[in-house]
Amino acid sequence: MAVTPPQSSSTRLREQRRSLPDGPGVYLFRDRAGKVIYVGKAKSIRKRVAGHFSNRVTRGAVEMVGMVHNIEFLLVSSETEALLTENQFIKQYKPRFNIRLRDDKSYPFLAISIDEDYPRVYFTRERHRRDRLYFGPYSNAKKVRGTLDLLQKVFAFRSCTGTVPGRRSGSPCLDFYIKRCGAPCVGYQSKDEYRKAIDGVVDFLSGRYRQIERDLEARMKTAAAAQEFEQAALERNRLRSVHSLLERQRVANESVGTLDAVAIAVDGTDANAQVFQIRDGVLSDRQSFYLANEAGLSSGEVAEEFLLQYYGDAMAVPAQVVVQRELPDLDALGEALGALRGTRVEVRVPERGDKRRILELAQRNAALALDQERLKDERRRQQRVEALDGLQEALELDALPLRIECFDISNLMGTNTTASMVVFEAGAPKKSDYRRFNVRSTTEGVPDDVAAIEEVLSRRLARWESEQDLSPNDPKRNESFATLPSLIVIDGGAGQLSAGLRALQGFRDRGVAVISLAKQLEEVYVPGRREPLRLPHDTPALQLLQRLRDEAHRFAITHHRARRDRQMTESVLDGLPGVGPKRKRALMKHFGSPEAALGASREELESVPGLPSKTAGELYAYLNRTSG
Repeated sequence: MAVTPPQSSSTRLREQRRSLPDGPGVYLFRDRAGKVIYVGKAKSIRKRVAGHFSNRVTRGAVEMVGMVHNIEFLLVSSETEALLTENQFIKQYKPRFNIRLRDDKSYPFLAISIDEDYPRVYFTRERHRRDRLYFGPYSNAKKVRGTLDLLQKVFAFRSCTGTVPGRRSGSPCLDFYIKRCGAPCVGYQSKDEYRKAIDGVVDFLSGRYRQIERDLEARMKTAAAAQEFEQAALERNRLRSVHSLLERQRVANESVGTLDAVAIAVDGTDANAQVFQIRDGVLSDRQSFYLANEAGLSSGEVAEEFLLQYYGDAMAVPAQVVVQRELPDLDALGEALGALRGTRVEVRVPERGDKRRILELAQRNAALALDQERLKDERRRQQRVEALDGLQEALELDALPLRIECFDISNLMGTNTTASMVVFEAGAPKKSDYRRFNVRSTTEGVPDDVAAIEEVLSRRLARWESEQDLSPNDPKRNESFATLPSLIVIDGGAGQLSAGLRALQGFRDRGVAVISLAKQLEEVYVPGRREPLRLPHDTPALQLLQRLRDEAHRFAITHHRARRDRQMTESVLDGLPGVGPKRKRALMKHFGSPEAALGASREELESVPGLPSKTAGELYAYLNRTSG
């Protein structure tokens, strides 16, 4: 990769742009801190980059170009290679202005533990094991669990979680008696019979529905011919369940075959992608993904980035993908998806018939999803405005409390005392500004929330004062502590409020309001008022304060538990020479307790697996010297 020397002047940036090659490749925009903010691909890197600086249509595009401090590029041999390289860089750097799934937590998968003698079928959000078969990703966890429930009814696989089926009692569980498991754990079902059931699950999740129907029908007829009428009735009911599901989800003639229809709707910085998975003419799954489009890319650009990201994570790429006309280069995209699939993939725009109708249905769903999301956002925004207005009126504030910080103390009988600071801006959580504190001033074993809150708030004010000496561009500057809050909320009553007022006089002199919220009766203590303020429980203002308090409590107790767990896992073995975490585990596994290890003879220490004889001898000498 060619890297240009870092320069800050616009003149130098123009020189960088002029020196870009007129060929296919990938380019990266970096900001002043060196972070990649955008990755793009182009037939001509020079012309495409020039387009960013001349056609700045949206606010996001203007903001992105204003942040560019350095441009890097990588020449490749073809547009297909450029597409795959761009997708690789997007995964690596996660740039702010590229398309991102708005909720980028891991999406759900269905997994099959084919490495086990009696494989399990289970819901998961991880897919890191090579010895497992995965299907997904899916956009709706509830639907995945529903599919899992249907699969167990039809194919009767085990629901127990161990690598070996069964329970300690040695008797079948309830699933066997309600015909949802063949009970291989007690020998009622052979390994081969169980594997056939799992093969049926794989066929179903792969979209081979006709094959499943034929197999169930054959099993029903075989059982009836053998006069096994109870089994025949069971197979008939399973066949009806599959028939009913497929007919409800049939959207086209069976001749349509297997394909994915992908449609994108774009509205400013928001976008929605709909993926309709068609298998044997049946709508196998409909997935909806909300995308962050901060750069304001066109629908075609969004679709191209989404397709590569989606199929890069998918377990399988279909042989045909139908898309909208706006995509820039279908042939190059088809070659890129073919490289992911391992065989040819056709990417096309359908002109007529069932495929066109399915794509139009996906387009309407994408537009409708964006409209519904916009209405939800507007409702949430209005609720936040009402809450802030109500809070300003109830507390008699001079301005809307746009930034609210809430503090809470957590301890167990006065031990491992910690505190949390959570931040809401414009009525919504700003998790990047959350902070935790380890309380230093309290006596261990003596709970004193009032002293703890006074210490933490004093440190909060001191941090704000020290941050004012740093320039806004200083990398050492902590924006969470450097920002002046509008309102500080303390979890507690009158005592905690008094401590807070003593600690935060410097903030109060600058117009910061300080209140406390007592849990028991949800009373709001305000400076200068003899009686606490009682807000009606159905008011948005009190509900906002409650959300703040609950979030501060959750954040504090999480930190407290982590600190307490670390302390509980410490032992007298931690300070011994030559004993790290691995050897500590070996000693504990061999002796059962730290005390038994400390009292062991030299021969017993030398017999510990993983502990060298020399180390065991030195450890024995150290322990006996210490005890002597």
